Order: sequence, then structure tokens, then C-alpha cells
Amino acid sequence: MHPDDPSDQKLTDARPTTRPGDAASTERTIGRHRVPEPPRRTLLGSTPVRVALATGVTCCLGLVAVATARGSDDAPRTVEPLAEAVADRAAIADERASRSLDRDLAPARVLPSPTAASPTPRPTVARKAPKKPVKPRRPRPVAGLDQAQMDNAKIIVDVGLDMKMPRRALVVALATAMQESNLYNLASDVLPESANYPNQGSGSDHDSVGLFQQRPSSGWGTVAELMRPSYAARAFYTALNEIPGWQDMSITYAAQSVQISAYPDAYAQHEDRATTVVAALTA
Repeated sequence: MHPDDPSDQKLTDARPTTRPGDAASTERTIGRHRVPEPPRRTLLGSTPVRVALATGVTCCLGLVAVATARGSDDAPRTVEPLAEAVADRAAIADERASRSLDRDLAPARVLPSPTAASPTPRPTVARKAPKKPVKPRRPRPVAGLDQAQMDNAKIIVDVGLDMKMPRRALVVALATAMQESNLYNLASDVLPESANYPNQGSGSDHDSVGLFQQRPSSGWGTVAELMRPSYAARAFYTALNEIPGWQDMSITYAAQSVQISAYPDAYAQHEDRATTVVAALTA
């Protein structure tokens, strides 16, 4: 019979799909044919299974609570090995998490404020090299003197100025040195020791040495002292100051009063030259 026959469809519709009193059938009717239903699977997510799992977990938690309550008595506390291991792992996990958090967080960079004025750098000042001491300028010779004579004349004048001697005393001292040594620092042939010191020649007038031909044996000083032009000039000025009224004397008598020379009139011939040299050195 063709499935589209209306009489066949009526029979199919009038036929009950389930019999009364029977258990739930695992078959379903498609048209006039019964097809068995596939067996139902029991999943973990079903309600009976969930109830069983919850009951088991509750029992375990109850046992742990009882063990903890018993350990709080006077007896030593006993911790279940499994619970202790779980707690230790949780602590290690927390510590690692905190360390990784600290490590991942980069320190905040403090940027300078755009409005803050930066300090102005100090200018670098170049240090000047220390100047070398300048040698004193040698005086230009005058009055027919050479450079060595002019240098000795300057020493005699400088010592007199340092001692606050008047101008006339400077002329007396220069005229005396011109007569005694011709303004050269002389050693003595009688005193071999005098040749050990800087000199500009030698003389043979007893033990007389230096610019003023002063004698160590007369108490003017040692050979080493008298061979120094500055010492010899100071000794001459000191002796001149000890002569009363020397300022009113002629150049010749003032010089003779100090030197006690065998030729007292010889100093007068050097007065003009000595005056010219003093003027040049004190200008």
C-alpha cells in the first residue's frame, strides 16, 4: 500500500504509540515502524552524581575539622601530612607570585621638571703658570765704566739707600771704591783663601780685599764676608756714620776718615765721576 494512502494514515494515527501499564518504551514510532531509542548515558554532571560528590567532600572536611579540634587540646598538635604539604605549596606559590610581581614592576623614573632651572655651570678658569722671577735689569754703564764696574756701583748705591744714607754718603762711598779697587771686587795675593770666592782680579796691598780693600786683620770682617760687595759696602757706611760731622767734610776728608789711607788726597779726583754715577742710578 502507498504511504500516501489516506486509509493507511488513519490506521497509523489511531494506533497508540504506548501501551497502558507498560514501562516507558525505548522505542519510537516513525510512521508505521518502531525504532528503538539509543540507551541514555549517565554523565558526571547529572544530579545524583553531584550529590554523591558533595557528600564525599563534606565527609572529608568533617574529618579534617575533627583532627584539628583534637590537636588544639593540651596534647601536641598534629597536622595531617597532606594538609601541610598543600599549605607549603600554597605559600611557595604566593612567594613566587610576589617575587615575580616585584621583578616585573620597573622602578619609576623621576624625570626633571621642565620648569626647574638647571644650575649654570661655572666657567672654567685657566690657571696661569707661575711667572718666572725676572732678573733685575743691569744698569747701563756711564762715566767711562764697564758693565762689571757699573754693576758693583749699583750694589754700593742700593745698600746706601737701604740704610737711609743721604745722597752725599753715596758719592763718598763710590769715590772711595774707585780709588781703592777701581770698582772691581779684588782678591788678595797675600790671602790665598780670598781666591776661593767670586772675584774680578787680585791685588797685593797687604791683606786688603774686596771693593774697599778692607783688611781682615784690622777687624773689618772675615775674608768670606769682605769678598761680598754688599757686606763690604755696609761695613763702609757703618764706619762713616761713626765719624762726627762727616756730612760737613769734603769728599776727600770724609773718605780718609774711614780708610786711613797713606794718600788722603787721592779720593778727590773721583768726585765728579762718582756724582755722575749716583745720578744715573738714582734717577
